[in-house]
Amino acid sequence: MSRRVLIPRSQPYFLRQQPLRRRPSYRPPPDPRHTRPKGVATAWTHIRRLLWSWWPWALLCVYFIDQRNWWAAFGIAIWSAVCSLSTPIEFPPQYGLDHGLTVNDPEFVNTLAGAAGVPFLAGNSLKLLNNGDRFYPAMLDAIAQAKYSITIEAYIYWAGEIGLTFACALAEAGQRGVRVKILLDAVGSASVGSEILQTLEKGGCHVAWYNPFRWNRWNHLRRINNRTHRKSLIIDGRVGFTGGAGIADHWTGDAQDDKHWRDLQIRIEGPAVRPLQTGFAQNWLEATGELVTGPHFYPAPAPAGSLSLQTITSSPETGASTVRVMYCLAISAARMSIDIANPYFVPDHVSIDLFRDAVKRGVRVRVMVAGINNDTLITRFNSVRLYGAMLDAGVELYEYNRTMMHHKIMMIDGLWSTIGTANFDNRSFSHNEESNVSALDEGVALELSQSFERDLAVSERVTREAWKHRGLPHKTIEALASFVQDQV
Repeated sequence: MSRRVLIPRSQPYFLRQQPLRRRPSYRPPPDPRHTRPKGVATAWTHIRRLLWSWWPWALLCVYFIDQRNWWAAFGIAIWSAVCSLSTPIEFPPQYGLDHGLTVNDPEFVNTLAGAAGVPFLAGNSLKLLNNGDRFYPAMLDAIAQAKYSITIEAYIYWAGEIGLTFACALAEAGQRGVRVKILLDAVGSASVGSEILQTLEKGGCHVAWYNPFRWNRWNHLRRINNRTHRKSLIIDGRVGFTGGAGIADHWTGDAQDDKHWRDLQIRIEGPAVRPLQTGFAQNWLEATGELVTGPHFYPAPAPAGSLSLQTITSSPETGASTVRVMYCLAISAARMSIDIANPYFVPDHVSIDLFRDAVKRGVRVRVMVAGINNDTLITRFNSVRLYGAMLDAGVELYEYNRTMMHHKIMMIDGLWSTIGTANFDNRSFSHNEESNVSALDEGVALELSQSFERDLAVSERVTREAWKHRGLPHKTIEALASFVQDQV
C-alpha cells in the first residue's frame, strides 16, 4: 500500500518542486530562536550597566528634591547626565554568528559587503609602511606632490618637531593652490599648539575641530563622548594613508626604544580611497556645515593595481559598529588561524565566546597586545583582567614589551586581513569614528604575517600561572577599572 506524502497547504501547487540544492561549502545557520545567544552577560556586567544607566539616578534625584536636599539632588543630577552622555547605545550581535562561512567562500565576501554596506572595490594597490621612519617620509612626499586637494582627519596631532614639519609641508601646499582641509579631534588634538595652527592658517589651510565641547549646543553635549579616532591623509582623492599612527614625535624613529612607538600605516591608491574621503566629508560637513564637492576631492575612479579592497568607516551615529560586525564575521569564518595585534584589547563576552568556538574548531588563535609600555592604564588593567577568560578559551596571549605597540591588524587563515584605526575595545566599537581597510589576498596577508612574526619574536607569552599570581593590589585595581569597561 503506497504512502501519501502530505504537502503543506500553505505551499502553492506551482511551488511544489524539489528543493533547491545549496552549495556544499555553505552550511545554513540555525534558527536563532532555537540557539543560545553568544556572550551571555555576567551578573557583574548587568550590575555595572545598571549603575551606568541614567534613570536610577534620575529617580534618586527626584527623591532628594522631594526631601529638599538641594545639593544632593544637584550632584545626583550631574551624575545622571554623565551616565546618559557616556553610556554606549551599541552592543555586539549575539545571533547569526554560526554562519558556516569560510574566508575563501565567495559568500563570505558578499556577506561582509552586505553587512558593512561597502563592497570590495577592484583596481587598488597597497603598501605596508612599518614605523615612522617609513610612513612619515612617504606621507610628506605625497603632500609635496599634491596637485588639487589634501584632506586630513586625525585624532592626534600634537605640538613637536614632526607636527611642525607637517604643518610647513601643508602650508606650502596651500600656498601653491592646493585645497587643504584638516579635521582634528577637539580632545585628542587639543595640545596641537599655536605655532602649528598659525603656520597652517598663514598657508591658507582650513582647520576645523570635531565635536568640541559647547554648553550651549545640546547636540554637541549629547555626543561629547563621541570622538573621531580616524587617521587618514588623502591626496587628490586618489592616494590615501591610514593606520594606527597620528602626528606626534613618539611615532618617529623605528621603534628602537620606549620613546618611539611601534606602529604601522598603509598607503593605498585606487577606488578604495573614496570611502576614506567619504568618511572625512561626512564629519567635515558636521563640523563646519560645508559640503565637500567637486572632482578635486572625488576624481573619476582609475585603476592603480590589482587588489580588491574594502574600506569600512564606522560611526556610533549609525547605532551599530560596522567594524565590530566585521571582526565578528571574520572570527566566525576562521578555520585554521587567527592572528591579532592590537594595543588595547578588551574583548566583550561575545568576542570571548567567538574565540572559544574558534579554538574548538581547531583554529590557532594568537593575540599580541601592548605590554608594560602602555599609555592608557585603565584599558591595560581591563585587558589584563580578562586574560584568564582568554587563556581558558585556548587563546595564546603575548605582550609586546619593547616599546608601546600601537598598530591594529588581524589576519584570518593566511588569506583575509584588515588594517586600520579600530582598537579591540568598546571605545572603538561604541564611541569612536573609525576606519579599516580589508583585503582578501594571500600576498597582503603574508606580508602582515611576517611583520606579526617579527614582533612575536620579541614578545613575552602570558601564562595562566603567571596571570593567576599577579598580586592582590593588581587584582583590586583591575576590579575597580572594570567599572568603566564600557566607557574606555
